[in-house]
Amino acid sequence: MNTGRFRWGALIPAALFLVVAGFFLIAIFRGDPSRVPSPLIGRAVPVFSLPAIEGIDRLGFETADFAHGTPVIVNVWASWCVPCRDEHAVLSELKKLTDAPIYGLNYKDSAESAKRFLTELGNPFARIGADVKGRVALDWGVYGVPETYIIDGKGHIAYKHVGPLTAQIVDDEILPALRAASAR
Repeated sequence: MNTGRFRWGALIPAALFLVVAGFFLIAIFRGDPSRVPSPLIGRAVPVFSLPAIEGIDRLGFETADFAHGTPVIVNVWASWCVPCRDEHAVLSELKKLTDAPIYGLNYKDSAESAKRFLTELGNPFARIGADVKGRVALDWGVYGVPETYIIDGKGHIAYKHVGPLTAQIVDDEILPALRAASAR
């Protein structure tokens, strides 16, 4: 009589494991990993001040630079980031497509490496702030580089994209998000 109970008792943990494993598999393969939700969407940009990168002819930037009535694009990048190198040409094209300035938040990088990167690939940034220790990026909710934010003219984070930009992402997401931010 105990053999029937033993079989059911052994199957219950196995069934629970399969259910939990199924939920993990669904979570892994569901959705777009570049669409990481940000609790900062709709909120004011964090309070910060970033100095300029030494040797580059661009000013740094701070919180007060965002509430001037026009949207701003903020791109988090680093010279050591391979996807940042890949997306750089897209940023240069984006600069031509919009009047919104692009600010670069240079993440955990040396001034020499950042300068070499921009000398080689060009500089699409109106301003560049050096976040050498990465503290400002943490306040912005950065998961990794590259990331791109759109800040509306009131200084609120309107949009966030995780990962490198492509021409399709610019057309399908960035430009519409800029238009929406301009309308606020």
